[in-house]
Amino acid sequence: MTLMLSPAMSALEITTGKTRSALQDVVTREYTIHLHKRVHGRSFKKRAPWAVKSVVDFAQKAMGTSDVRIDPKLNQALWAQGIKSVPHRIRVKLERKRNDEENAKEKLFTYATYVPVESFKGLETVVVDTE
Repeated sequence: MTLMLSPAMSALEITTGKTRSALQDVVTREYTIHLHKRVHGRSFKKRAPWAVKSVVDFAQKAMGTSDVRIDPKLNQALWAQGIKSVPHRIRVKLERKRNDEENAKEKLFTYATYVPVESFKGLETVVVDTE
């Protein structure tokens, strides 16, 4: 017997045959993104735009949504040192939220916000409790 996989099926659906509810899918986590390795070798005039794109890519992979929205404060933090000297690391809060728009392609979207920190030493990924 062969198992036919559709691209939309997740590992959860394959193993248990169940899908997660949207209520469980709403979650908030804090991540540290190592931007220095993502913009390494990129030409100077493309570094900040590439950093923004790499934050979006990171959020898509971490949260599993193709719709990622960036907070203006996060954009300012990425561009704060100019186009060519992007911060080496950045702390980001990723919130997976329910999409309430009527003709939305997806049920969920990710909202990325900036978290200012003094030092990145010893920080780990943290699940934030949403009240």
